[in-house]
Amino acid sequence: MRLEGRVAGPWANELDRVWVEQAPRLTTKKVVIDIHNVTYADAAGKQVLRSIYAQTHAAFITNTPWAQFLADEVTASKAATVEEGD
Repeated sequence: MRLEGRVAGPWANELDRVWVEQAPRLTTKKVVIDIHNVTYADAAGKQVLRSIYAQTHAAFITNTPWAQFLADEVTASKAATVEEGD
């Protein structure tokens, strides 16, 4: 899954809606979330990402300090993040 721009307000709601719709199809797949082009996430956006992480233990692809900060905040563990190019 690749996210770009702002994960906030109506876009956080849209991410949640899409996730609820797609999650049943991904039961046996490893989920990877590319957030290196995310520029902002509000509390609702972070909560959606936390929910996805709680359900899947998804790995996050990051390549900026902001994206790494967001991944760390969502997962509370650096073990779930992947630097781009790894």
